[in-house]
Amino acid sequence: MNCYSQELPIIFPQHGAGRKHHRDITLEDWQQHIVNTFPLEFFRGLYHSDGSRSQNIVNGKNYPRYLFANWSDDIRKLFTETTEKLGLSWTTANWHNVAISKRKDVEWLDKHVGAKA
Repeated sequence: MNCYSQELPIIFPQHGAGRKHHRDITLEDWQQHIVNTFPLEFFRGLYHSDGSRSQNIVNGKNYPRYLFANWSDDIRKLFTETTEKLGLSWTTANWHNVAISKRKDVEWLDKHVGAKA
């Protein structure tokens, strides 16, 4: 699928030259309104683009968790803010990975987000 339009910079003002983690990624007011209205859908889009569901082995036990990886501080912040809007807890696995590991949160995500296609 292709899309061509001179209006794309208006629809996607975050687009620009260079790598995402080298430029500011902020939402316009109208975009933030959409995210505030549909946080689960925004979370799902972030997860499906840069997330994974994996097993975390602790003391020989297998625990499922959701991970989100992105080098952009701004994009990780959008992810964590949206995670909090959904009432979920998150931790930093390392400098570019955010983990959602609490059992109740993983179960909720399994029910509402599901496996990646």
